[in-house]
Amino acid sequence: MRDEHLKRHSEGGHGAEANVRLPRFSVLWIIPILALLIAGWLAWRHFATMGPSIVVSFDAADGIVPGQTQVKNKAVNLGVVQGVALSPDMTHADVTIQMSGIDPRTLNEHTRFWVVSPRINGASITGLDTLFSGAYIAMDPGKPEGGHYQTHFKGLEAPPGIRSDKPGSTYWLVSSTLESLGAGAPIFYRDVQVGEILGYTMPPGGEGPLLIKAFVKAPYDRYLRADSRFWNVSGMQIGFGAGGMNIRLQSFQALLSGGVAFGRPDSAQTEDTPPAVANSVFHLYKTKEDADNARYRHKVPVLTYVDTAVAGLTEGSKVTMFGLQVGQVTGVHLELGGNKRGHVPRVRVEMQLEPERVIADDEQDSARKSDLLGSFVAEGMRASVQNVSFLTGEAMIALSFAPDKTHEGQQITFENGVAVIPSQPGGMDSILQSVSTITDKIAAMPLTQIGDHLNEILAHGDERLRSPEVTRAMAGLSGSLVSLNHLLDHADEHLPELMVNLNGTLAQARTMLSSYGGNPDFRRNLEELIVQLTRMSRSFHLLADYLDHHPSSLITGRGP
Repeated sequence: MRDEHLKRHSEGGHGAEANVRLPRFSVLWIIPILALLIAGWLAWRHFATMGPSIVVSFDAADGIVPGQTQVKNKAVNLGVVQGVALSPDMTHADVTIQMSGIDPRTLNEHTRFWVVSPRINGASITGLDTLFSGAYIAMDPGKPEGGHYQTHFKGLEAPPGIRSDKPGSTYWLVSSTLESLGAGAPIFYRDVQVGEILGYTMPPGGEGPLLIKAFVKAPYDRYLRADSRFWNVSGMQIGFGAGGMNIRLQSFQALLSGGVAFGRPDSAQTEDTPPAVANSVFHLYKTKEDADNARYRHKVPVLTYVDTAVAGLTEGSKVTMFGLQVGQVTGVHLELGGNKRGHVPRVRVEMQLEPERVIADDEQDSARKSDLLGSFVAEGMRASVQNVSFLTGEAMIALSFAPDKTHEGQQITFENGVAVIPSQPGGMDSILQSVSTITDKIAAMPLTQIGDHLNEILAHGDERLRSPEVTRAMAGLSGSLVSLNHLLDHADEHLPELMVNLNGTLAQARTMLSSYGGNPDFRRNLEELIVQLTRMSRSFHLLADYLDHHPSSLITGRGP
C-alpha cells in the first residue's frame, strides 16, 4: 500500500508539471510606459526650453511677487520672477528671474527692464491694465549687434522714452533753462505730435546750458533740416496786440507737461539745406517770435541816449519804423554821468537793426547801409520811447522823422564804432512835454492885467452909455428909422408912376429906332439901350413886389 501511495504521488507530480503555463504580456503595461515617456519628454522639454536665470536690481520691489510677476515683451511671457531679496548693502532689491524661450543674445548691455504699474506723467496715464492683472516687468531687448551677454542688469525706475524697435532719430537741444519740460513732453511739427523729450543732462558743476535729449519719430525726422529752429510751447501764452488779447495754447498735454515745436526754414532756402543728421545739436528758443527773429543774421548795432522814463523797455523790445519792426533792443542801462561836467544821468539803449526785415541781405553792401542810416539822421530821424500797451506797460523804440526842420542837417555820431541815433521825447513824455509848453505859454500871459481891464470896462460901462455922444447917435438912428418907414408906406404910390414913365420912354425909343433905321450903328446901339432899359424895368418891378411882401428887408437885408 505504501508503494501504491508513492506511485500515485509520483504520477500526480508529473501531471502537475504538465499542466503549468508560461505568463503572457498584458495591455495594462502600456499605460505606465506611456506615462514614463511623456514625463521624460516633458522633463526634456522643460530643461531644453529653460532660459538663463538673471538678476535685475531695482531701487524698490513694489508690486513684484515671486512666482506670479511675469516678464513680458509685446504682451508675450518671457519669464517669471523666482525670488526677491534685499542686497547685502540694503540699497536696492535684487529680483531673480527665470527666463524661458529667449535667445541669450538678447541679454546684453543694451537690454532694459522696468516695472509696469499705473503711472501719471504730465497729461498721459499708462499702465491702467495692471490695476486688475497686477504689475509686471517689461523688457526691451535692444539691439543684439555689438552687445555682450550678461546676467545682471540695472532696472529702470521709469519707462524709457523710446523702444529699441521704434524707428526715428535722436537730437540734442541746448537751453539755458529747463522750464516745465520733462521726460515724455511732446514734440510738435505743424501741430502734429511727432516725438517726445527723453530727458536732460545737467552741465558739469551746474553752470552752463542744459542738454535736452529729443526723439523724433520716422518719417517726421526727415523734415528736420540743418537750419531748423526749435521753440518752447509749454503752458499758455497770453499777449495783447493790435487785434486785442491773444491766447495761444499748443495742446492740453503741452499745458500740463510742457512741449517743444520745430518748423522748417524759408522755402527758398530749404532746397539748399541738407537734412539734419542724428545727434545734431539745436538751440531751443523761448518763443516762436525768438525763433523767427533768429533767421535775420545780419545785424547792425546802434544805440541812443534818452533822458525820459523807460518803464516797460527791456531786452527784446521791438524797434520800429512807421509801425514796422526793423530790429530789437539788446540792452537798457542807466548812466549816472560820473564826474563829467554838465553830464546829467541818462539811459543808454542798445539796439540791433536787422536790414533783412526790409531789404535782402547783402554782405557787400554794409557800407551803403551805414551811409543810408547817416542820411536818415541828417533828414531828421530820431529815436523815441513809445508805449505799446497802456494795459501791460510794454514799451518800444520808435524811429521817426521830426516834423520841424530845425534838426535837419545834423551829422550822425559814432561811439566806439557804433552809430548813435539822436533821441527825442515820445509817448506820454511827448504829450506831457507839449502840455507843459502850453501851460508855460498860458502862465506867461498877463491874465491879471486882462482881468483888471475887464473889471474897469464893466465898471465904467454905464457911464459911457449915458454919455452925450451915445445919446445923439441913438436920436439920429431913430430919425433914420422914421424916414425909412415913411418911404415904405409910400412905396406903392410912387412905384406905379415910375413904371408908367419907363414904359413911355420905351415907346419913344422904339419910335426913334424906326426913324433911324437906315443907320446900322445907331440902330445897334439903340437896341442895346432898349434891352438894358427893359432889364431895368423888370428889376424895378421885382423890387416893388419884394418890398410889398418884405418891407423890413430895407433894414434887416434880404433873407436867405
